[in-house]
Amino acid sequence: MAHKRRDDQTSKIHLSSATLILVVILAFFGALLYLNFLLNPVYRGDLIPYVLLVIAETFLVSQALCALWTILAGNYNPRNFEFHHTQEHLLNRRGSKSVFKYPHDAKVLTEQPSLYINSHKVTVDVFIPVFGEPIEVIRKTIVAASSIYGKHTTYVLDDGKSDEVQKLAKQLNVKYVRRPDNLGAKAGNINYALKKTSADFFVILDADFIAKSNFLFETLPFFENKNIAFVQTPQAYSNMDHMISRGAGYMQNLFYQLIQPGKNRFNAAFCVGTNVIFRRSAVDAIGGIYSGSKSEDIWTSILLHEHGYDSIFIQDVLAVGQTPDTIKAYSKQQLRWATGGFEILLKHNPLVKRLTLDQKLQYFITVSYYLQGFAIMLLLSLPVIHIFFNWSPVDINLAFATWLGYYLSFYGLQILLAFYAMGGFKLDTLILSVVSFPIYIKAFINALTGRDEAWQATGSVKRVDSPFNYIIPQMLIFVFLLFTCIVGIWKTYYYESLSVSLFWVLLNTSVFGTFIAIAIRENAQLKRESRKA
Repeated sequence: MAHKRRDDQTSKIHLSSATLILVVILAFFGALLYLNFLLNPVYRGDLIPYVLLVIAETFLVSQALCALWTILAGNYNPRNFEFHHTQEHLLNRRGSKSVFKYPHDAKVLTEQPSLYINSHKVTVDVFIPVFGEPIEVIRKTIVAASSIYGKHTTYVLDDGKSDEVQKLAKQLNVKYVRRPDNLGAKAGNINYALKKTSADFFVILDADFIAKSNFLFETLPFFENKNIAFVQTPQAYSNMDHMISRGAGYMQNLFYQLIQPGKNRFNAAFCVGTNVIFRRSAVDAIGGIYSGSKSEDIWTSILLHEHGYDSIFIQDVLAVGQTPDTIKAYSKQQLRWATGGFEILLKHNPLVKRLTLDQKLQYFITVSYYLQGFAIMLLLSLPVIHIFFNWSPVDINLAFATWLGYYLSFYGLQILLAFYAMGGFKLDTLILSVVSFPIYIKAFINALTGRDEAWQATGSVKRVDSPFNYIIPQMLIFVFLLFTCIVGIWKTYYYESLSVSLFWVLLNTSVFGTFIAIAIRENAQLKRESRKA
């Protein structure tokens, strides 16, 4: 009998699973064991590579420990009695004889009942910010948003100033908003719409996210608690049929299914920019969506928590969109996200803000995540240093089996956890996590210098915007690693001694080589499409 592969990102991970809890606990203590090994002076090798190893691995282990602690806290159901009671009466005024119920099996929604929280009718706006996306993509998003069950008003917020989008909005009978400028990018677009509208709550859906009809039914009841500022739902993707989209998609899946649920326990679940519903009065209290950063979503979340508001994340996938499926799109997305995170770290560090201790820690771990770019760079340099200078970060007399045991106590159990959570070993995710480090370093420099420096495509604007324009650092690294491999193989042959460092350099070269091979295929595909156009 054929078994269905578990590649569907919409499947929820049960955080109360005994197997998951066991793997997380083992990974937690494995990380502590590995950290103890690193810091034990008995195993210290040459000073320079040892210091680099300790810096890199201490950061990665610390991030892992905090992530594992957050996952363990995720066995928490934010739906309490008040939620269920409010949901039961969401489509009916309490005590009303109306018999409205959410039509779970309805394919076409023809009736939109009013929405009630604590017997009071509430109003909802659905905002769809657009900026030059394909018209058919926008059409699907509008149709789905209009079909969300419960009375609401759908707005297309067009920063692309497209007459075609305006015509589409009129055709689909939704509101259209076009502002005179593009200040503040997406955040500015939403804030402009807030000045033109007055609903009690507003939903944000990116232009390529198709909302499910039960979006309001599953999120709005949380707002019976007047201190809830927003309810965030996951980002899930329907286009995971390419190495880039699969790798990026599974990385996001781990975050939404394991990390974000745990943040509920600490009142630190944060907005991710789409598939979210806000209480308007809470956003008004902080002066609108924050528009001074590339990470307006996290920054807005921090400001709301600083003002004493609460947030909720639910695992239910209520909107499905598109993840980047090209190197260009992925690189720009990661550069934007990482730059935004570093801006918060450098200019609005959560550790010194008016937050609870739990919130400070959770936000700091989030915004410092992209420092892993430096950690990966240091780790990649260690085998290279050993091959060229014979400097080892650990005692060369250490038995290989001893080192391997400690190493696997951390990395082996981390891979086991990812294997369990993702339903198998995802090489795409591993490759992307390694080759992305130049993007994160570039983002840090951008945030540190205050520059908004992106990639600039070379050559004529009429030519295909090749993926190679966005991976020049990765190509240079590949060439250098390939040269290092040659040197390592020669030394192994000359000294008749096999080095573990040669294995690592060969592995790293293969990772970067695979990524470049993907770029070659993508470039060829773009050229074929260009010739057809």
